[in-house]
Amino acid sequence: MQVVAVIPALDEEGAIGAVVRALPRDLVRRVVVVDNGSRDRTAASARAAGAEVVSEPRRGYGFACMAGVAAAPEAEVFLFLDGDGSDFPEDAGGLLEPILAGRADLVLGSRERGGMVEGALPLQARLGNRLAAWLIGVLDGARISDLAPFKAVRAEPLRALGLRECTYGWTIELIVRAAQAGLALEEIPARYRQRLAGESKVSGTLSGTIRASARILVTLARLHWPYRLRQHTPAGRGAGGSSTAIRGTRRQLLASAGMALAAGAALSWWHGRRRRTTGA
Repeated sequence: MQVVAVIPALDEEGAIGAVVRALPRDLVRRVVVVDNGSRDRTAASARAAGAEVVSEPRRGYGFACMAGVAAAPEAEVFLFLDGDGSDFPEDAGGLLEPILAGRADLVLGSRERGGMVEGALPLQARLGNRLAAWLIGVLDGARISDLAPFKAVRAEPLRALGLRECTYGWTIELIVRAAQAGLALEEIPARYRQRLAGESKVSGTLSGTIRASARILVTLARLHWPYRLRQHTPAGRGAGGSSTAIRGTRRQLLASAGMALAAGAALSWWHGRRRRTTGA
């Protein structure tokens, strides 16, 4: 199968070269780095390491991922990973195996199951990911433990899903739409470490955490308010009440998610202030 790696990157000059070079080229035919408006030498470092570089000036993870997809029309499988070196590119074979063996359409590399280096992902980010994963399980039946940045998906169904999210919610939309479409989804353990260089644009700051949390909530709401859960409702009396109950349950779950994500952002602020005050 033609496997193309897509690596969205924003100001990752210090890490992108190592990420590109670590990919197993016996499995990955092409490596496309999507420069998402970097102000440093990310593009030059990626080219020097052997990657093709595509420019996507519109800021956003979803924009960058789909620009990489558009740049590789021949791809049969897409492998997505971050450009900061927090994933282990050399583990790509394990992620691709369920697809190459014909068992899965979408494979997620779970950081929660694979062993995470201490401090690699802030507490508030882990809590937000777990909450979103739980909600997806309740609403869509996809039993996952993480919103994986390291993932592989067959190209044909990916293109057919019609993904619209342009920022942090792209992975959530991918998982939810895949589950709703009945695609075969598999989750495997994936190692995770601290980024090789620079600072996270999402979880490294309070503003980034708040923006990501809000986008997660908005995306879940958009994907589920118009969606009718696959639940048999007997015809006749009581059918309307059941539909109302389902909608009410969705609202309660998403409202609870909003409160939990807000609490996570507040925890991030408190923890950062405490560290600055104590020097810890």
